[in-house]
Amino acid sequence: MEPSRDRVVGALADLLRDAYPDRVLRVAIDGPDAAGKTTLADELAGTLADRGRPVIRASVDGFHQPQATRRRRGPLSPNGYFLDAFDYVALRRFLLDPLSPAGDRRYRTAAFDHLSDSPLDCPVREAAGDAVLIVDGVFLLRDELRGYWDLTVFLQISPAESLRRALRRDVAVFGSPADVRDRYEARYLPGQELYRASVAPQDRADVLIDHERPQAPRVLRWPG
Repeated sequence: MEPSRDRVVGALADLLRDAYPDRVLRVAIDGPDAAGKTTLADELAGTLADRGRPVIRASVDGFHQPQATRRRRGPLSPNGYFLDAFDYVALRRFLLDPLSPAGDRRYRTAAFDHLSDSPLDCPVREAAGDAVLIVDGVFLLRDELRGYWDLTVFLQISPAESLRRALRRDVAVFGSPADVRDRYEARYLPGQELYRASVAPQDRADVLIDHERPQAPRVLRWPG
């Protein structure tokens, strides 16, 4: 039997392949930190490309604010994470507006490198008329962005699972397991709670997936 994950990725690719074939299709893969958004987006992009539709991959991580803006409420502030982490003006200007129905399809996939805390001179590319834009990242269903997406996917995981994966993944980034735990418990997990309380992304998403077990995802909502 085909693995459950392969079935879900294949079904998503089928859904996207035939949607809005006469223009760029804009897709958001949202979910908490360490939910598996980037992995799913990459798998979906590869499967969709294999089925004949051109794909543009981008991440909200390419549109961070400068560190001084991200941390102006304090380095562990959950409000700072939810409100200040990303430059949505740049995201719309360089990526979402050009790939909207009235846009010129000349886009950039990133504008800022948060690791070096400096702007990026990312090349301008022109999208194919039938391309699919797949963007992964946190907070993508917030009000400032909601109207840009043709299809939204939300990966649902528990805070405990988010922290467990972060302790396995992010030690090299933050320095130690204790630093990871402090950052998640003080900033990231409460920031996600602010998002859920104010936006309810799990209720807004077109596709809702329980991603607690990535190899056996459970589809909780599907279009139609």
